[in-house]
Amino acid sequence: MSSIERSVDQRGIVTLTINRPHRRNALDSEAMALLRKEISGLADGGSERALVIRGSDGSFSSGRDLKEAKDLALETGLNQQAEWVEVFRALRRLPIPSVAGVEGHAVAGGFTLAMGCDFVLAERNAGFGALEMRNGFPAAVCIPILARLVGPRVGLELAIFGDIVGAERLYEVGLVTQLVDDGAMSGAIDAFTDRIVNLAPNAVQETLESWRAAESAPIEQSLTMGLRLNQLLDASGRFSLPDPSFSKKGDDKSS
Repeated sequence: MSSIERSVDQRGIVTLTINRPHRRNALDSEAMALLRKEISGLADGGSERALVIRGSDGSFSSGRDLKEAKDLALETGLNQQAEWVEVFRALRRLPIPSVAGVEGHAVAGGFTLAMGCDFVLAERNAGFGALEMRNGFPAAVCIPILARLVGPRVGLELAIFGDIVGAERLYEVGLVTQLVDDGAMSGAIDAFTDRIVNLAPNAVQETLESWRAAESAPIEQSLTMGLRLNQLLDASGRFSLPDPSFSKKGDDKSS
């Protein structure tokens, strides 16, 4: 059985499930390589509308498999770390939204993986944390992700202390998109991804690309980028197309 299980539903929602419950869904070399391959493949374009990442057996992921890591030769370990970073580069290049569905714990690399997604749905009793610090080394890949998502006081606190932090705290600081009642994750993911599916695919992709570019660009450049995109859309005639979902009964007076 594969360490990463892939499924696609009739709406075009791709779900990748980390399937190593015997290791609390820790990510070994195979799992990292499969994650990178599956996510990179979605960047090629197609009918997919969103990516969901989950863990099996009621837990998201405990991060890198340290049992495997300590036995790796130096070159192999360095290559594994490079593979891990490529997972996040692939997420940043995705033309569709990514959603982490967190049950149980998302710690160490599992915390990083959840934060690397565009949206995070978390059970109320879920726990997050940069537990690398407990082993005496920094959460090196998580740090640049947190630095773009949250204020410096909160981000540094999460990165430097390595505490387990509850989902409700992360929701309060904006790192969790939606809190989910225990045992209701599958239904919550379906409802959330329905909202994505009901949007125009091109508009979703353009919003993702514009958002990512604006994150690191000065405001003047970002505004110019927005201006040019609006002008292109206007010239293409897309702005002139009415959206029937906004019309109400009786609004159409034509005969």
